[in-house]
Amino acid sequence: MQFLLDSFYKAFLLILHLDPEVYQIVWLSISVSLWSTVLSACVGIPVGALVALQNFRGKSILVLLLNTCMALPTVVIGLFGYILLSRMGPLGSLGFLFTPSGMVIGLSILATPIAANLTVAAIESLDKRLMLTCRLLGATPLQQFWLIMKEARFAVMAAVVIAFGRVISEVGIAMMLGGNIRGFTRTMTTAIALETSKGEFELGLALGFVLMAVALIINWLLFLVQRERSL
Repeated sequence: MQFLLDSFYKAFLLILHLDPEVYQIVWLSISVSLWSTVLSACVGIPVGALVALQNFRGKSILVLLLNTCMALPTVVIGLFGYILLSRMGPLGSLGFLFTPSGMVIGLSILATPIAANLTVAAIESLDKRLMLTCRLLGATPLQQFWLIMKEARFAVMAAVVIAFGRVISEVGIAMMLGGNIRGFTRTMTTAIALETSKGEFELGLALGFVLMAVALIINWLLFLVQRERSL
């Protein structure tokens, strides 16, 4: 029990004393997660809108693939990203392996199906007469897309928040594509895994508390979005 109390005490000291290593890791985790969420939203939301609004050949197969990608193990995505970014891979010349950019690419692959699928669900839950009305009024495809997204904005925002929550808590992809290099690619989750394996719990606990705080903020934002939608 005393060991546990000492570990908690030292973890809080690391946070309160603004330990540079703790805050460098936290900042890297948040920045990598933000960039990967933005990239996944830029791809996933238009893809989700296209799937929800258009009927085309192969649509059911695309929906099946998106659903399957949501359940892909992160180590498989990490392996796929490693092959792409390794020296012998098609993107090896970019030199992104074991860099924050490499982690952003891998985490974007993880979050894109989430953003796309939740966007599909958000748009399909709208009143079917909305699209028909837009067409009868002579709206262009771009105007139709804008009006639909405006109506589904709260659910789409929730999709983006959920995608961010998924990538910031991910460890396998960050470990495989980032390499867990101290001061360069070490994130909160990879640092927690490393410190636990070393039997040094203070830094891991401190990062765990910060990660829980971030998760709380994410859920609070999601709650605000859902409450705004219900008003």
